[in-house]
Amino acid sequence: MEIQKAEFITSLDDYIELTTPPLPEIAAAGRSNVGKSTLLNRVCNRKGLARASSSPGKTRLLNVYRINDALHWFDLPGYGFAKASKVEQARWSYRVESYFRRTNAVKMILHLVDVRHEPTEDDRMMSNFLKTVGIDHVTIATKSDKISRAQHMKQVHLISRTLQVQPWEIILFSGEDGTGVDKVRELMAKVVEP
Repeated sequence: MEIQKAEFITSLDDYIELTTPPLPEIAAAGRSNVGKSTLLNRVCNRKGLARASSSPGKTRLLNVYRINDALHWFDLPGYGFAKASKVEQARWSYRVESYFRRTNAVKMILHLVDVRHEPTEDDRMMSNFLKTVGIDHVTIATKSDKISRAQHMKQVHLISRTLQVQPWEIILFSGEDGTGVDKVRELMAKVVEP
């Protein structure tokens, strides 16, 4: 899918349907600071589209972007940020759960995990949740430029075993060198033109 247009639409405290009929949706889910905003910026080739930060916990609302006037991209609040208060963590959790419970338009979930580390218990819970809701989802191993190519397969197999997904279903991604960008754009094209 060639990205002609990408724009920030709104930040939501709670999910609402944005258009009637609704556009198909893709949602990016993952731990705080895993690279959800960086993924969107790189895939859309727009540096400042989503605010990416080196400090975790910056995405606190459901941030919505419209791509090519054909697709909504939801950047979900990250989970697992220990420095946030329990109240704030509960709010983030509610927003994400509310999104999954209310949307009928979501066609694909991009589950981001950091390739450098074994998936956390929160990552496992999200992966299991995505399997139970029956929405197509893909595991994206971010920050692939931070480890050597020789380590890629070792880490992919670790993620595969931990999350119980097939290794060939995991997409390696780098916001630095663009690894995986074309594969994510292919997924977007499938959502728009099933």
